[in-house]
Amino acid sequence: MNRTARAFWISSPGHGEIRDLTLPDPADGEVLVRSLYSGVSRGTETLVFRGGVPESQYAAMRAPFQEGDFPGPVKYGYLNVGVVEEGPGHLVGRTVFCLYPHQTRYVVPVDAVTVVPSAVPAERAVLAGTVETAVNALWDAAPLVGDRIAVVGGGMVGSSVAALLARFPGVRVQLVDADPARAKTAEALGIDFAAPEDALGDCDLVVHASASEQGLARSLELLRAEGTVLELSWYGDRQVSLPLGEAFHSRRLVIRSSQVGTVSPRRSNRTYADRLALALDLLTDAALDALVTGESAFEELPEVLPGLTAGRIEALCHRIRYPDPGTSA
Repeated sequence: MNRTARAFWISSPGHGEIRDLTLPDPADGEVLVRSLYSGVSRGTETLVFRGGVPESQYAAMRAPFQEGDFPGPVKYGYLNVGVVEEGPGHLVGRTVFCLYPHQTRYVVPVDAVTVVPSAVPAERAVLAGTVETAVNALWDAAPLVGDRIAVVGGGMVGSSVAALLARFPGVRVQLVDADPARAKTAEALGIDFAAPEDALGDCDLVVHASASEQGLARSLELLRAEGTVLELSWYGDRQVSLPLGEAFHSRRLVIRSSQVGTVSPRRSNRTYADRLALALDLLTDAALDALVTGESAFEELPEVLPGLTAGRIEALCHRIRYPDPGTSA
């Protein structure tokens, strides 16, 4: 069995390279996985790529199989779909999802991989980590039947949240974004769309995912009295100004954070594995293909990350395609 592999590393902020490595033999309780696809988590990974992780958050921001340290050199990523080549018999040949960086092959413990349901194509399964974030956010938000909800920020996470909310009975959900191109994504997901100035107000809940202080301020404006903004954006090393004067106190508004690093305390009886398995089950919905808006070959990653970071490549989820084993390691 071929034991060579190639991995994408951030060599220093703003620069990436592909490195060769030799894999160990999988031990008992481990699997060797050959990557089929991985996804670039555009918000977090571009922030890591530009060196924007605050030193105070170095430990909290570590990915499960990260190598190296911020700001670099570091191997970072967590949306990988592959096929098991070696390991326990019941897993060999199965398509699995793993929170692993961009690498052609890798060895991990058996409990680090989750089998992708047969009804979910490998190409779509790269969205599992993002849908898992959306699941955790909705566990935190606890929306109710008939709620009026806005999702401000139509990126990868915001669109995933809106797509799941659209399944709730009687809910009025609107995706809000300053980019009119996001209307096409909303239409594909079966969701109403509005520009920020045209968004419907009197919301019971606003989920904010635009990573901008303008979006957060607008989210507060869209709430009814005693409504809640669930904050999903992560700003890295940027300072954010927020209007907490005016009617913030008199209307008794709430801002609550949500982060996928821990399972929502509202579902303390669930595990990380339960949450990820649920996310994969939800990916049977083909409408979620609308969240994958670009694809590149693995070898192109050193050019793709700068393009995504600078905005030259427009994408929600940018999928990375790995070479056929007959042509490359």
